[in-house]
Amino acid sequence: MARLVAMQRQTQPSLSLLPSSLSDFNGTRLHSQVQCKRRVWQTKGALQVSASSSKNILIMGGTRFIGVFLSRLLVKEGHQVTLFTRGKAPITQQLPGESDQDYAEFSSKVLHLKGDRKDFEFVKTSLAAKGFDVVYDINGREAVEVEPILDALPKLEQFIYCSSAGVYLKSDLLPHSEKDAVDPKSRHKGKLETESLLESKGVNWTSIRPVYIYGPLNYNPVEEWFFHRLKAGRPIPIPNSGIQITQLGHVKDLAKAFVEVLGNDKASQQVFNISGEKYVTFDGLARACAKAAGFPEPDIVHYNPKEFDFGKKKAFPFRDQHFFASIDKARHVLGWEPEFDLVEGLADSYNLDFGRGTYRKEADFSTDDLILGKSLVLQA
Repeated sequence: MARLVAMQRQTQPSLSLLPSSLSDFNGTRLHSQVQCKRRVWQTKGALQVSASSSKNILIMGGTRFIGVFLSRLLVKEGHQVTLFTRGKAPITQQLPGESDQDYAEFSSKVLHLKGDRKDFEFVKTSLAAKGFDVVYDINGREAVEVEPILDALPKLEQFIYCSSAGVYLKSDLLPHSEKDAVDPKSRHKGKLETESLLESKGVNWTSIRPVYIYGPLNYNPVEEWFFHRLKAGRPIPIPNSGIQITQLGHVKDLAKAFVEVLGNDKASQQVFNISGEKYVTFDGLARACAKAAGFPEPDIVHYNPKEFDFGKKKAFPFRDQHFFASIDKARHVLGWEPEFDLVEGLADSYNLDFGRGTYRKEADFSTDDLILGKSLVLQA
């Protein structure tokens, strides 16, 4: 009995507790759908946008993940794009599947402003000299980092901020909407304070609140965490029941949302949740990753996190709770729609990144071994 309570191996999904709209990724119908779409995964999410008047745009960050895709969209629209970075990483990099011609055209048009955003005097003088029309702040975490930008650009037309759905106060009533209460003690409180600063300054601002972001070049261990374990043929340890519901949004869909708010009067002084259309359980996400990458059905092991001391290591990449948000406002106000469903998006990430042998972090199975070791003792 102790083995069944403390550690269970999941072989069949628990569907009875899930709303019908949730994605649990099991069964032959979805398998057939995945097979017929496999040929078009690499072309889905092509960076195509409508034309608009050219702007002089500054992106704070832009060389790691979100900004890589956003900057390409903006350049394709005919905007002048400058990336503000410390210069520790290459300013541009050719993406998997990107033609030499497309990359050469993009890299020839992007400008670079090297500096540390925490050097406030440098930020003020350098930005004032450039006179940017629009700022996209992709990597801002604290309000104090944003104020010098606003001071340097008194004629700024729009400030577009990457916030986080992590600012919402934990609630039993889901999905989160933009009107929900926020948590001033959240680890993302700096983003909340930034939104308040923007509102108090009276600037034309827009804030985007993604949930979990995934896709090629993701530096957070979201899908990569599952892919490492699937490739190694290891069981996937998932805390508690595995029916916790979460939500992922593809980085290319997020980049398109950032473009949709540019120069859009309907986005002025507004907050928008951005993520995927469907919600998914933790167990369902493990199965979705396996299907997307062509691995066998995963062996899922459930465990009670309270029975382990992992030290400072993180045993699972998601918060152990229901966490998802409504994207209805973005759909209705902006006319934005996510293009990727979850399995297609995971396949895009795998085929253009992990499946090519590239990833951000080496596999670390040390917490898995603690969990699985206890499982073996309980079974003995």
